Amino acid sequence: MIIFGTKGYLYQLAILTLVCGQCGNPSAHTLRKRVTKFTLFFVPLFPFSTKYATQCTFCGAEQKVTKEQAEQLQAQAQSASGRGGQPQPYGQPPQQQPYQS
Repeated sequence: MIIFGTKGYLYQLAILTLVCGQCGNPSAHTLRKRVTKFTLFFVPLFPFSTKYATQCTFCGAEQKVTKEQAEQLQAQAQSASGRGGQPQPYGQPPQQQPYQS
């Protein structure tokens, strides 16, 4: 018996202030990356689907974007905040350095 399937991962790449195309409000938008991986015996092996989208935090409208647009938005967010970093899984706090006295 072979057990296979898929597992989805959602990463929050950036938070940007944009004007929403749905509600017209200038509000925060989250840039998200959804990766679906093929699993064999519950072990994720390789990604076979990657999609990018922005979601308005005011009205909840979601808009799909291309990989190139997502990279441009992420670069724009990093240059605006003045810091870089790796994407964090959605719903997970960013990893911080331990406090040293």
